[in-house]
Amino acid sequence: MSAIVRTGIDLIEIRRIAGLSPEIRSRFLRRVFTPLELEICADKDERLSGRFACKEAVSKALGTGIGEISWQEIEIGNDERNMPVLLLHGNAEKTAAALGISQWSVSISHTRDYATAIAVGTGTGPAPE
Repeated sequence: MSAIVRTGIDLIEIRRIAGLSPEIRSRFLRRVFTPLELEICADKDERLSGRFACKEAVSKALGTGIGEISWQEIEIGNDERNMPVLLLHGNAEKTAAALGISQWSVSISHTRDYATAIAVGTGTGPAPE
């Protein structure tokens, strides 16, 4: 086995989330974010946008995009210092394991207009066949 590093990055205009109509916003938020994420974000557009970008970045690092992996299988929690922490579930967790990715680092940032995130996954790589 050899060491592996997988990265993903994403950028989103915060107004994409802020501009959702109320009836669409509620359905969108429930489809994309877990209850934990919704609690952490407290309905703040910049926080929601940052976590959305982070989910996209993780899906890119996994090489799948959203589709094979659902939004809620990629969860962005917080550690004891309120830094973002990645939690994978279901197909996302299985895909990471198949790639040999065992550790993740994620970072989220935003300005007034944009939110961005980067995800870095490391590990020993896939087991030889």
